[in-house]
Amino acid sequence: MMQERGLQVDHTTVYRWVQHYAPELERRCRSHLKPTTDSWRVDETSIKVRKEWLYLYRAVDSQGKTLDFVLSPKRDAQAASYFFRTTLAASHTSSPRVINVDKNAAYKNRARKPRSVALR
Repeated sequence: MMQERGLQVDHTTVYRWVQHYAPELERRCRSHLKPTTDSWRVDETSIKVRKEWLYLYRAVDSQGKTLDFVLSPKRDAQAASYFFRTTLAASHTSSPRVINVDKNAAYKNRARKPRSVALR
């Protein structure tokens, strides 16, 4: 877009702009987003990324809005624990009342399960 207007901008300059302005944009936009519901659905699936199979962990609320996702090379308790920690700590998510999961054993063994959240 800049090149179309006759400006030569290096990709590292654009990257620095993104790093500088992204936190401010998030702060200003966050209050305009709809709040998440207190019922979450969590699932993982395998996808191929650059000729390598990875597991995509994804959380959605009851309205189908994506809350967070994580790509992991493994499907184990450590990957599930990392996914839940990052999703529960995210600033845009509210604390869930219930989290619906499939029968993946890693979900049951995840570390630091909040007592107020029921896994179903």
